[in-house]
Amino acid sequence: MSEGLPQNMKAKFLMAMPGLPDPNFAQTLTCMCEHNESGALGFIVNKVHPLLTGRELFEDLSIECDDTVDKLDIFLGGPVQPSGVFVLHGPPFSWNESLRVTEWLCLSNSRDILEAIAVGKGPETFMVMLGCAGWGPMQLDNELGDSAWLTCDLTEEIMFKTSPDLKYEKAMMLI
Repeated sequence: MSEGLPQNMKAKFLMAMPGLPDPNFAQTLTCMCEHNESGALGFIVNKVHPLLTGRELFEDLSIECDDTVDKLDIFLGGPVQPSGVFVLHGPPFSWNESLRVTEWLCLSNSRDILEAIAVGKGPETFMVMLGCAGWGPMQLDNELGDSAWLTCDLTEEIMFKTSPDLKYEKAMMLI
């Protein structure tokens, strides 16, 4: 880290330090999508909702779906906006509400991408998240200064090709 200037965590993984007191983040791997003077936004990518199925989520949203959603994992993205539905995904990036995170990753939360995913016509790689992790201005910077988090670069391999229970461990190996 450069002297006195906090490192921008956009497009990084945050790994909770062992012993982090917040139970929301114990043993979590968080994909950081934004980090600026207004705060930071990320999504936990290794906690699958234990009960909710893709079909139930789409039915709750009154979105028509087919059998492709029956085995779809819904992830617990974080404790903020727990009923908010977000999608971390690869190309295409032409959805209505999208934030580009890297050249291979985008964050969207518009109905058009959810309707496409519900019938198997969404992006090839994606994760559907409920809720997010948010930090106020300088909050994450202070936590990083207090060594609450380990960090490494995002990888497509860990995001989309690693089973949720192995993501934290795999990211730890990148440090």
